[in-house]
Amino acid sequence: MERKSLAFSVFVHLAALLLAAVILAPLVWLFVMSISPAADLSAKPLRWWPQSADFSRYQLLLSTVANSAGAAFTASLRNSLAVASMATVAAIALAIPAGWAVSRAPALNWSLSLVIATYMLPPVALAVPLYMGLSYLGLLNNVFGLALVYLTILAPFTTWLMKSGFDTIPREIEAAAMIDGASLWQTLRILTLPLAAPVVATSALFAFLLAWDEFFYALLFTSDQRAKTLTVAIADLAGGRVSDYGLIATAGVLAALPPVLIGFLMQRALISGLTSGGVKG
Repeated sequence: MERKSLAFSVFVHLAALLLAAVILAPLVWLFVMSISPAADLSAKPLRWWPQSADFSRYQLLLSTVANSAGAAFTASLRNSLAVASMATVAAIALAIPAGWAVSRAPALNWSLSLVIATYMLPPVALAVPLYMGLSYLGLLNNVFGLALVYLTILAPFTTWLMKSGFDTIPREIEAAAMIDGASLWQTLRILTLPLAAPVVATSALFAFLLAWDEFFYALLFTSDQRAKTLTVAIADLAGGRVSDYGLIATAGVLAALPPVLIGFLMQRALISGLTSGGVKG
């Protein structure tokens, strides 16, 4: 029995190490590319580790000199933060009451199914009506307009997640609070929302990541530094005839830092939210 337990433990650890290697290897290589001189990146055979680390690309992209690559990158970084934050806050504000209503009134499940069906449509199918709507409202090449577009993506997804979270909270708890004299708003604010906090955090994190990584709509609806996001800015770096792969890798590393930091800060809430519906008692 002890041998089986030891063998199983070794297998689990090896599997975990293999999974970590598969996940981290591209990120490590991205960082290595970002600090490798251009000669190392074009050398044959390829040098897997640079002879000397070059951090000048980070200084270039984080500079704020007017009309420089750094100014364009930092502007797109601010735009991505603004758009993702606004879209996430709006999506959660809509998803909480909508998810709770669908959870507590099963007869409304058809409405959630209809909304999820629209979420399944390919983005190109909605590109023309969204473009015409933003043009009519004067919100093309505008961070607020892009956040509204992202809201059409995030709201169905976050509503579905919130509905699943509210399903795990017994209705009897809310009924008991109302019998004791609490209003509906008080019940939601004092009782239900604190219990659903992990799911709210998980929904917010996934919404932020979806908005942060979105490329298609950002490419269509933005044209300059006033609203261009990181994904489009990185694509612009690769758009020339001669691409600096080290600079593109540096932009990728910097673009990955905010989601990674947020993920680490919200790790406990994320795990709790993902597993909240896994066990029912």
